[in-house]
Amino acid sequence: MVGVTAAVLREHGGEFELEELELAQPRSGEVLVRLVATGFCHTDEKVRQGARNVPTPVVLGHEGAGLVEAVGRDVTELQAGDHVVLTFAHCGACANCRAGHPAYCALMDELNFGAQGQALRTAGGEPVHSGFFGQSSFATHAVVNQRSAIRVDPELPLELLGPLGCSIQTGAGAILNVLRPAAGSTLAVWGSGAVGLAAIIAATWTGCETIAAIDLNPERLALAAKLGATHTIPGDGAAAALRELFPEGVSHAFDTTGRPEVLHDAVAGLAPRGSAGFVGGARAGDQVSLEINPLLAGRSLQGIVQGDSSPAQFIPLLAERYRNGLLPLERLVRHYPLAGINEAAADASAGRTIKPVLAMPETSAPIVAGP
Repeated sequence: MVGVTAAVLREHGGEFELEELELAQPRSGEVLVRLVATGFCHTDEKVRQGARNVPTPVVLGHEGAGLVEAVGRDVTELQAGDHVVLTFAHCGACANCRAGHPAYCALMDELNFGAQGQALRTAGGEPVHSGFFGQSSFATHAVVNQRSAIRVDPELPLELLGPLGCSIQTGAGAILNVLRPAAGSTLAVWGSGAVGLAAIIAATWTGCETIAAIDLNPERLALAAKLGATHTIPGDGAAAALRELFPEGVSHAFDTTGRPEVLHDAVAGLAPRGSAGFVGGARAGDQVSLEINPLLAGRSLQGIVQGDSSPAQFIPLLAERYRNGLLPLERLVRHYPLAGINEAAADASAGRTIKPVLAMPETSAPIVAGP
């Protein structure tokens, strides 16, 4: 077993509590990772509040980065000492995984929100649910399948790279893998959190001529302008402001809010043959009403999971963009100690921090023999 410090959620709506737990050794196809830092994602907060009915007690966290400390049997892609970014779990065998679209894995919900891992327990033997998003990385160590651990250059700072595994690849992937704006095209991005800002940054790589950022938070709009947005629009009255800026509509729109009224406006603001994509989990039962006839003019709408990314290829690409100064992660990130996780959650919910990243405490917890 491995001694770990972890932020445990004992009940939905409660606060995270730091506890000392025991972590099982990696099994076949798994690796043990010592976390350096883990991003706090909006999904973690929604699950804390009860979304998806993730069982408790549980260790959440799904934007981890760290070093491989041990490998299980049949691990062929990684070895001890490798620097890795952790990402979502996928089966690797279903039709979508085989086709290079693992974000649409047939077992996506089960593997990522089931928290069915049996790796964690208290010193007294009480099981603690693990395997959230294949990692449960609000902890000093995690056991993950090798498919969810992506090797990165050891010269790059792990304390910044964790968000590549979810929010950054979601936003950047939505642009590069799905919407694919051509040079000279126009784009409206609704929401300027980590996902929306990653989309804006990625759009600058495509030669997109005009990028409009829409948000209620003026500070986030100011940052969006620094990161590549050519126009910033306050959220109130945004649809009318977009029509004034783009009388014929925008060629692409990306909604990160998960709100039906925003999604409606994003599609309504498209030019003929324009395309819209959206992320962000809506509330169960939420619906959006769209007029059919305008859609006949070639307008399209697509839901997007994890940027439709193949992490083994896409995360190294993003890491290289960071190395080359094209992906300024330091502009998005604020660090907190793991013990400050509740403060990080509050700051993220209040919009004070775009991307909280939890720095793990140094640990010399021994690895001892055992299951």
